[in-house]
Amino acid sequence: MRTPSALAGPALAVALLALTGCATGKSTALVSSAVSEADVQAIDELFAPYARPDAPGAAIVVILNGQAAFSRGYGLAELETNTPVTERTNFRLASLTKAFTAMAILVLVNDGRLQLDDRVGDILPDFPAYGRGIRIRHLLTHTSGLRAYQEFGPDYPAHQIKDRDVLTVLRRTDSTYFPPGSAFRYGDSGYAILALVVERASGESFGRFLHNRIFARIGMDSTVTYEPGVSVVAHRALGYSLTPAGVRLSDQNTMSAVLGDGGIYSSVRDLVAWDRALDKHTLIDPQLQQLAWMPAALNDGTKAHYGFGWFIDRDATGFQLSHRGETSGFTNAILKYPDRRLTVVVLTNRRGGTPWSIAASVATLPSFQSGQ
Repeated sequence: MRTPSALAGPALAVALLALTGCATGKSTALVSSAVSEADVQAIDELFAPYARPDAPGAAIVVILNGQAAFSRGYGLAELETNTPVTERTNFRLASLTKAFTAMAILVLVNDGRLQLDDRVGDILPDFPAYGRGIRIRHLLTHTSGLRAYQEFGPDYPAHQIKDRDVLTVLRRTDSTYFPPGSAFRYGDSGYAILALVVERASGESFGRFLHNRIFARIGMDSTVTYEPGVSVVAHRALGYSLTPAGVRLSDQNTMSAVLGDGGIYSSVRDLVAWDRALDKHTLIDPQLQQLAWMPAALNDGTKAHYGFGWFIDRDATGFQLSHRGETSGFTNAILKYPDRRLTVVVLTNRRGGTPWSIAASVATLPSFQSGQ
């Protein structure tokens, strides 16, 4: 575990509280002096369903003013070895990956190697002819109309499909759901195609580009775009499902190898570095970052509640960015308030549950309000 000085600056004194051990289903917590005991207890209560010492668990980090104010693991990362969840446990991010894929595109835009209005077919020669009107911007904002690759499941090969296979199955149809830019429909196909765009524009594999230009640059030391036989996930959480017959391992399925829409593994520890890089505009120019956080404009001028890899909304406390991540064996959430300098991340290695509701409840606790 990191020392207080490694996670907190002078403005945020941090104490490590060994409140409970693995026998109670909770790992040691990192708690700043700004977080009240009542709020620590409230968080533990929210995670009670995950805190069993014999069940798949969860990890949370609350980031306040760029520093980890609270971080804790609950339950087990791997039941078979009785390995507890900690701040270093790497979970499959599922669709939380989309913000990283979008950032990879924006890094290339920032470098002058891509433009948001480039036609995808001009970059990928084998892109379907029916998508000739689709631009990179449409893929980023789920306004391309591309059909969901999951629809073609019965036609998949027996092995796990990859991003390139998504392009292949999209060529089996002759139309989009709607003309590009005319509507919003959330899906995964566009982000698989964006991973191929990154490879084509950069000359590197998608995973290598993410490592070199994002992860290594901002100190996400254990984060990896997982490819069996190519990369290894340290401190890996396995995914599970809770069934009437008991807990069942459900770590991978035929679609788990698609990278652009959900293939990153990361920990709450590393996601502190990610959040800090977003706020400090470490990776791209501030103007480009702000563009990523603006609602997409449709052809008729109406706005979608999605930018580049983020859902965009407002609640009673202000401007809000968020995303859910759901896949075989994992359910995750990130909730970010840029104006409040507050971010809550909840990662779980079980199918189901509502980590987004937990994140929203944590964000309302008194310790994390403005001026605390």
